[in-house]
Amino acid sequence: MPSANQERVMTDEAARRLITRLIDGIDRGDTSVMDEVFHDDAVMEWPASRERVAGAANRRAVYAHMPVLPKVTNRHLFGTGDIWVAEATLTYGDKPFSAVLIFQLRDGKIAKETGYWAEPFEAPDWRSAWVESIDLERRA
Repeated sequence: MPSANQERVMTDEAARRLITRLIDGIDRGDTSVMDEVFHDDAVMEWPASRERVAGAANRRAVYAHMPVLPKVTNRHLFGTGDIWVAEATLTYGDKPFSAVLIFQLRDGKIAKETGYWAEPFEAPDWRSAWVESIDLERRA
């Protein structure tokens, strides 16, 4: 039996369900799911805007004041142990963003989420001889 000081290890399937529950909740517009899956002291970092949201109260306030929550599509979730990554398209209103979300888990919940996102853009013609177009809708 593990001691009180040892972290509870999640199975990969349980971790996948936890993060999928978060993503599904956000997609439905249900931010209350965040309190179920994040630790109260969890941190969210958004390097592109150089912001950190620390703790449950700040997370609730930020999401309560968002003009619109994103719809989440084209999901791809992978990871193992305490590190998981979700690739997705986040669409705010009619504006899509390509996103990568990195989750660090602790004791069966999310301890930290780091989110990177970018607006899609047209690829330059000079690369066309060496690249192929990605259809995100059909990507596995």
